[in-house]
Amino acid sequence: MEKFVGTGVAMATPFDGSGAVDYKALEKLVKHLSEGEVEYLVVLGTTAETATLTAEEQSKVLTYVQSVNYKKLPIVLGMGGNNTAALVESIKNTDLSEVDAILSASPYYNKPTQEGIYQHYKAVAESTDKPIILYNVPGRTASNISAETTLRLANDFDNIIGIKEASADMDQVMAIIQDKPKDFLVISGEDGLTFPIVACGGKGVISVVANAYPKIFSDMVRATLSGEIEIGREKHYQLKKFIDLLFAEGNPGGIKAALQILGICEDNLRLPLWKVSDELKTKLETAIKEIA
Repeated sequence: MEKFVGTGVAMATPFDGSGAVDYKALEKLVKHLSEGEVEYLVVLGTTAETATLTAEEQSKVLTYVQSVNYKKLPIVLGMGGNNTAALVESIKNTDLSEVDAILSASPYYNKPTQEGIYQHYKAVAESTDKPIILYNVPGRTASNISAETTLRLANDFDNIIGIKEASADMDQVMAIIQDKPKDFLVISGEDGLTFPIVACGGKGVISVVANAYPKIFSDMVRATLSGEIEIGREKHYQLKKFIDLLFAEGNPGGIKAALQILGICEDNLRLPLWKVSDELKTKLETAIKEIA
């Protein structure tokens, strides 16, 4: 699964002033990421505001990204849910022929037990032959995939190839890295912890920040993966202030503001999300000037 080693980008979905998907801006974003030398694209994840997109819009966004994927970067498709049967049906009924892997967030709101989480992913894994990347993000789902459950899934299913770990629990991340199968990928889901996670043996990141700074972030990850720790550390701290600001009022409000400042797309969001405050946007503008 070398294609998923390095930097994947959890792509934002640009909207125009009327709230419709801005496909011209989406193409501009894909080009920006390709030129930034990221390893792969993640479409229709949390950062994409997928929960506010209709099924038709989701299909159109995926098809459009595939059509403007200039460098033919691998594409990972976000497919999750808290109704296991409905998710399995969705996977079976979606054209995944040009999708390289599925990123599937742990069920939200239901707060399943660890056995429930295991059985959920068992059903998902058995519904497709596509590679599956687990997504642990307890801050959004209200439940944590324990290290033990992750390792159990990694050992039991060949097509469960990795986990995007966004628990911010370094002990848990290191426990998975220490005992995982050789080819299982531990992928950072926390931009601010990517450098230490990769230094500890992680294989990369699925990043929000890289929407704005794909070259700096992917260079940081590649340097750290190759053992060039000083270079990795330098680039980590080059972006640290920006990263801290980016999530101060939630995601994707921060990255949409940054992309607007950088001239890539407007900072429009769909309710219930809202634009960041003027105060935070001013701080982001200052941080961006300092990076440039």
